[in-house]
Amino acid sequence: MTELIEQLRADLGDSAVLTGEAVAARAVSWANPASRNARAILRPADTAELALAVRRCADAGQPLVTYGGGTGLVNGTDTAPSDILLSLERMNRIESVDIHGSTMTVQAGAILQTVQERAEADGFTFALDLGARGSATVGGAISTNAGGNSVIRYGMMREQVLGLEAVLADGTVLSSMNRMLKNNAGYDLKQLFIGTEGTLGIVTRAVLRLRPAMRSVCSAFLALDDFEPIPALLQRLGSESGGTLSAFEVMWRDFYEALAETGKHELPLGSDHAYYVLVEWQGGDAEQDAERFENSLAAAVEAGWIADAAIAASERQRQAFWGMRDDIDGLRELLDPIVMFDVSLPIAGAERYTSAVFERLERCWPDTFRGVTFGHLGDGNIHFMLTTGSADHDSQTEAMQIVYDELKPFGGSISAEHGIGTEKLAYLGVSRSEEEIATMRRLKQAFDPGNILNPGKVLGSPS
Repeated sequence: MTELIEQLRADLGDSAVLTGEAVAARAVSWANPASRNARAILRPADTAELALAVRRCADAGQPLVTYGGGTGLVNGTDTAPSDILLSLERMNRIESVDIHGSTMTVQAGAILQTVQERAEADGFTFALDLGARGSATVGGAISTNAGGNSVIRYGMMREQVLGLEAVLADGTVLSSMNRMLKNNAGYDLKQLFIGTEGTLGIVTRAVLRLRPAMRSVCSAFLALDDFEPIPALLQRLGSESGGTLSAFEVMWRDFYEALAETGKHELPLGSDHAYYVLVEWQGGDAEQDAERFENSLAAAVEAGWIADAAIAASERQRQAFWGMRDDIDGLRELLDPIVMFDVSLPIAGAERYTSAVFERLERCWPDTFRGVTFGHLGDGNIHFMLTTGSADHDSQTEAMQIVYDELKPFGGSISAEHGIGTEKLAYLGVSRSEEEIATMRRLKQAFDPGNILNPGKVLGSPS
């Protein structure tokens, strides 16, 4: 393979092909600081260079693993020593903003926060938002169909993509850079690359949908003593907000208590409540929106649903609320060695499910188990951060089995938004039928017969 590396250097330039110590200097991911182990890292400057590199690798049967911002949580960008890592870090430009069409055209390596800030500067909102906004890339968000904090109002990444460009496994550039909301001219080919984790093609550019910037934001941190009113509260706030409810983040008491332990946050409410909810809606009239927001919360307090509440009186306080919800790093340090989960299920079953999981885990590790529970419950998404007290592979695998076994009766998904990668390969059958998985395999075979794109991810090795 030395000849291939030298050919790629000739094609792309020395600075675009990293080997040896330059590869080892890169961490595996945000969650795994270990040194990267790969044959090389390719850093193409544009689609033409990327397509040429893919053709070279396809001819040589060389596996390629695509890398975005390194913020994934399911080992989806892990490499074997014989793999080449394909980084889109140099393909990071915002190419244009169409003010009248409400679109932005970007390269796949563009950072999410950069996209958000450019949209804001032009009077728009880019609706996708998540805690890793400062590192996550557009291409990574597309390939995993990222969710985040505003799904309840705007949908997942799939709903933010109007068109895209991708490079196929043979180096073909497939351009489907649609800029229209409505286009039913044949198959919607972009869907083949959204949420498929780079296994069918490499996203290089995208046309993103922009939304009007909101003129007001109302946020509150709520405490509840029972789960029962949470679904009703969600429905009521959604109705009374006039469709502008944008976040409904629920944190169990264990999450809130863990935040207190980190010592990093000034908690707005006492820690003796069972559940905490960060709720936010966005509108077009600051004065009227604030009045409706406060009246709606007051009615929920009067109904006995809410035990206590803190309404953000400033942007600084709002950011402090979100800082608590997004402090995943602090909780990872507290619970190390940690196993993280990302599941979804109908909201009505959330309390029964989480209780069943924790009861089983506590029976298995009565002295060392600890966990926290939180999530975007407005869209049925729950996250667990758990520790059995040991980094032993067998104990972590047993914990995963418990979490997914208890999910089956609820018809839930083992992955709400993080994807499958390699971490969840063994459990895909919990959420997908044999027929669905067989169809996925046929798609993979059709698009990547040489199995060079992210081999082993999502579906495992070919049977």
